Amino acid sequence: MNILKRLKNPAAISRLAALCFAVLATAVLLSATSCNEEAVAPAAEPTKIVFIAGLPSHPSGQHEFNAGAIILARALNDQSKLPLEVKVVHNGWPEDEAVFEGAKAVVIYSDGNAKHPVNGHEAKMDALVKSGVGMMCMHYGVEVPAGEQGEYFKSWIGGHYESGFSTNPHWTADVDLNQDHAISNGVPGFTANDEWYYNMRFADPNTSTSILTGVPSRKRINRYIHWTPDGEKGLGKKQTMMWAVERSDGGRGVGFTGGHWHRNWAIEDFRRVVLNAIVWTAKMDVPKEGVKSEALTEAQLNENLDEKKKMEHVSLPSDTDLNQPAAEPKEFGWPGKK
Repeated sequence: MNILKRLKNPAAISRLAALCFAVLATAVLLSATSCNEEAVAPAAEPTKIVFIAGLPSHPSGQHEFNAGAIILARALNDQSKLPLEVKVVHNGWPEDEAVFEGAKAVVIYSDGNAKHPVNGHEAKMDALVKSGVGMMCMHYGVEVPAGEQGEYFKSWIGGHYESGFSTNPHWTADVDLNQDHAISNGVPGFTANDEWYYNMRFADPNTSTSILTGVPSRKRINRYIHWTPDGEKGLGKKQTMMWAVERSDGGRGVGFTGGHWHRNWAIEDFRRVVLNAIVWTAKMDVPKEGVKSEALTEAQLNENLDEKKKMEHVSLPSDTDLNQPAAEPKEFGWPGKK
């Protein structure tokens, strides 16, 4: 049966008309989509970040690495509106290193020295770094011994806490931010009482950029722990408590010395500058207004705390934290001092 005979059949004519209409409609739709500047782009592949939270250590409410990591990961995954996939490894180095596959950054919030998660895994960490993976260490996680480990950290994050040289008093800092750096986006400055380490052992020459600074004073220090001659020389002078480095391998490194008191994660700008730093370490653009996160309640601060013999309720930060009486000066002393 040829095409002319088909056209004499009403049913055939109807089917042919429907086919022509469908082809025309499809062509119009494709044309409109191609011309529409607001067509939805494919979703961005999420940037993967691995968070290593250290083993329990200090009394309740202090060095809450697991609970702190959960707070930061939740903010990044669920609240930031950024294409992120943050995996939290609890209680030290992961048993399965496959978690690092595809990671753009590794963040370590833990004890340091003999309890540092990297101990025994330096070769793996070095390989990750040399492949361009970013690395950020927080609080005690910036402390490793001088020598081989210290040299690793100078190359990985630009510097580290060195016993006998660096110092770690508890003090109230009026924090200034380097507003020329993306990590400071949306953070005008803040005041917080923490165990703010300072006088880091930076690489020589120093390739890092100071991000967060403050000026310690006798009046501001409410507790001396490991007190050093260089710590005393630093009184009244601007000190770096967060720094950032662009490495020659193309990756990025950050050190942050705060994070002793769990309560401080409830300070919006304290939390935001750390979230900004994590995002920057993963080589993402930090939003101009900073990384968004929701305010923390007191109940949320008390979730996921490490089990201790004596559990302490963590209260929201208050003016009392910022106005503690000055401690009596202490003689120089640190682990291993003779």
